Amino acid sequence: MFDFGIIPPAMFLGMVLFMLYGFPVAFSLAAVGLFFGIIGIATGHFSEAFLQALPLRFFGIVSNDLLLAIPFFTFMGAVLERCGLAEDLLEGTGKLFGGIPGGLAYAVILVGAVLGAITGTVAASVITMGVISLPIMLRYGYSPRLATGVIAASGTITQVIPPSLVLVVLADQLGRSVGDMYLGAIGPSILQVAIFVLFILVMSIIRPKSMPPLPKEVRGNLDWALLAKVMMGMVPSIVLIFLVLGTIFMGLATPTEAGALGVVGAMGLAALHRRLTWPLIREAMTSTTHITSMVVMILIGSTCFSLVFQGMDGSRWIEHMLSGIPGGPVGFLIFVNIFIFVLAFFLDFFEIAFIVIPMLAPVASSLGIDLIWFGVLICVNMQTSFMHPPFGFALFYLRSIASKDVKTSDIYMGALPWVGMQIILVAIVIFWPQSVTYWLDRGPKVDPNSIKIEVPGFGGQLGLPPVGGGGNGAPQIPGLNLPPLGLPGAPPPPAK
Repeated sequence: MFDFGIIPPAMFLGMVLFMLYGFPVAFSLAAVGLFFGIIGIATGHFSEAFLQALPLRFFGIVSNDLLLAIPFFTFMGAVLERCGLAEDLLEGTGKLFGGIPGGLAYAVILVGAVLGAITGTVAASVITMGVISLPIMLRYGYSPRLATGVIAASGTITQVIPPSLVLVVLADQLGRSVGDMYLGAIGPSILQVAIFVLFILVMSIIRPKSMPPLPKEVRGNLDWALLAKVMMGMVPSIVLIFLVLGTIFMGLATPTEAGALGVVGAMGLAALHRRLTWPLIREAMTSTTHITSMVVMILIGSTCFSLVFQGMDGSRWIEHMLSGIPGGPVGFLIFVNIFIFVLAFFLDFFEIAFIVIPMLAPVASSLGIDLIWFGVLICVNMQTSFMHPPFGFALFYLRSIASKDVKTSDIYMGALPWVGMQIILVAIVIFWPQSVTYWLDRGPKVDPNSIKIEVPGFGGQLGLPPVGGGGNGAPQIPGLNLPPLGLPGAPPPPAK
């Protein structure tokens, strides 16, 4: 039995109390970390030498190229929110499917998936679809609970569909490639859309009166002009999706560079809709600045907290506590998902990603869990943070734009079936890992043992043995006398 002392649990409890009290997250984390750091120094449980690393950590945050993807994707979403793309997509797709029961709901789900793939922001999707489609759905007899539920849930698909900001943040916190996180999220994204569509199909059979088809005079005739209108909305979106995601998957661009391409594409679409104005750009820049500043401040606060927490063996305390859960890796995953599901009632996805994930990742790694799969699983779970009554942000967004005729209780009750479907997807990902790993396994495989390196002066090619073959993590190449790495436990270099 390890004795980790009382300070790590007290830090964790202090963080929770600050959150519940309502203090800003970034300042709460920094305050708790520095306060317990002072206590640890005074009691001899913490060395002040750890705090000397804080300036370097802060510099590492603001100089992290990967995090540049966040302002790019945020700006892209803010521009697209105002350029009229969603209006065209919803109008054309709604008329295309409007002749069948639940047709508008199908349109909302499909357009929500497309908007998720090109904006990456839940607020833009929920607000835009709510403003456009909610009045029409209610006017033509849709149940308020079903209408509000499908709009909120379709907006939260953005959490999982690349280029989701959640996946960027999780990749940074887990130390994994954003491209791999995007590839891993393809399967769950398709499954989530399919589950939503299947639910509407079943409901249209069981309760067709809750989602009647649109009258013919509203939807018009299904002709080539209507199909052309839908394609005019879809084709630019597909081109933009390729610019953002295709260049990453093909290895032509990093996520940051793809985000920059996405910004150019978004401004091009805004110009195509003749809405690229200075007020639009100014509003998008203001929104981007607010979100990016919030992310950086939370990162700085979480760095203060995690540095002190780890310096007091808090990570070992968490690992020791969670690795002893009955059931091995499956028991750990069930506990973690229940834990994050409960936290999502009170914290948003940024706070969960920056606070909780750094504590869980070492435990998952020690249990042999693939961190890409783990990250996608957590991302799927964190969808629920936007749908939880009564604190889900998607519900707040919908309440802000819905008419007074729509009761708040209808919005909350309408969200519950969709939260259940998101939980079903969590279970699918846990018990069917191939839903994530299938796309990862499609990439080319390189055997390190087959790599040949030309070394001038050594007369030919040298095979590169597996990493670790030379001890202390340093591969040994014949003819090269490399000193051992300065790692803990490495033997000292021979005396001259």
